[in-house]
Amino acid sequence: MATPFTRRLDAVARELASKKGSGRWCASRIAAAERAILDRIPLVDLVLEVRDARIPTTSAFESLRKACCSHKQVIVLNKVDLANDSLTKKWIENFKNQNYPTCGLNAHNKDSIKELLRIVRAKLKELKFGQSKYTATILLAGIPNVGKSSIANNMHQIGRIGAAEKGKLKHAVVSPYPGETEDISSYKFGSHPNLYVLDTPGILRPEIAHYHSGAKLALTGAIKDNLLDEHELARYFLAILNLSEEYKRWVTPKDTTYSMPGSLEKHRRKGQYASDFTQDFIVKDVRQTLFDCISSFEGDLENECDMERLIESQIKALQVPLKASLESSAHRHSTVATKLLKLYRTGRLGHYTLDLVKDEQCHQCHVHWVLHFLVLLAWEMEKLDANATVATS
Repeated sequence: MATPFTRRLDAVARELASKKGSGRWCASRIAAAERAILDRIPLVDLVLEVRDARIPTTSAFESLRKACCSHKQVIVLNKVDLANDSLTKKWIENFKNQNYPTCGLNAHNKDSIKELLRIVRAKLKELKFGQSKYTATILLAGIPNVGKSSIANNMHQIGRIGAAEKGKLKHAVVSPYPGETEDISSYKFGSHPNLYVLDTPGILRPEIAHYHSGAKLALTGAIKDNLLDEHELARYFLAILNLSEEYKRWVTPKDTTYSMPGSLEKHRRKGQYASDFTQDFIVKDVRQTLFDCISSFEGDLENECDMERLIESQIKALQVPLKASLESSAHRHSTVATKLLKLYRTGRLGHYTLDLVKDEQCHQCHVHWVLHFLVLLAWEMEKLDANATVATS
């Protein structure tokens, strides 16, 4: 019998698609925004397709495949600071082998933005070969919450400084939540030649989220958390963590310096938990708790029931460092889930790449094949249950 955990991994996309009342998932709005973006592609000089480096294929804006030629497109893998570095390099090489110029980016790092500007100017110079004077426009496109507005803002700010451009700075709305950009906006980022960047709304059709893709999109924040159960998302992340090697980098069983009775660290913590759970010593407590749970677990992590048992013990144990134990029993799990997801999404609990390069022979590949297997098994069991119900009705 499929468990609720694996059943949710497969069903998350179906739940999202069924929420037709959500403004962000209104089919007519999505179609209109997508059409406005695609109509501009023939008019611009270069398209930067922004993807999430943690899900390089799942976060692809598929409509670009038909609307844009590879010679005027650059794939930008943003949020490299949150992804596995070695896998990011392999993804960049993989896309380049498919004739798609690709670069990694941390949109909040000035040097990274400067490198992107260098790549953009070099590509435009190549496309405008033989033209001494020209004005060029580039378009940022992608699914929600991959960082397009942050890129536009920083290209605008840093590019203007480099060009000694004067005038009032414009700012695109930046939010950690998907779907905040609703219109196409233009920002100047260079002079001689004049260079402009178009920031666009994120486009994610309901049908793009299928099977394991829906869970990945939700976990990385491309889909609003209030559209689904955060508790299930947190369980999904814990499954990935438990099957990875990431937790081994945090602490060792002998690392107890910050938990010694009477230590200055213990006294320093008093009264600080309520203000900010992302403080270093709280994150260290969370890591230690997860490490201890995994290290002391005696079950088989490739067994679905054992995995569920470990995850439940972790969620219960995390109530202490995340101060959820002080809340009513009805809210403890949701508090742990919300805080755990934020720590993951800000890179405090490790760097993970959820999409794997084809033929990648590493432990992480094994991790996700196990997860895919569990999801597919749950789906098959669900179909068998449905058929059995029909047969007996």
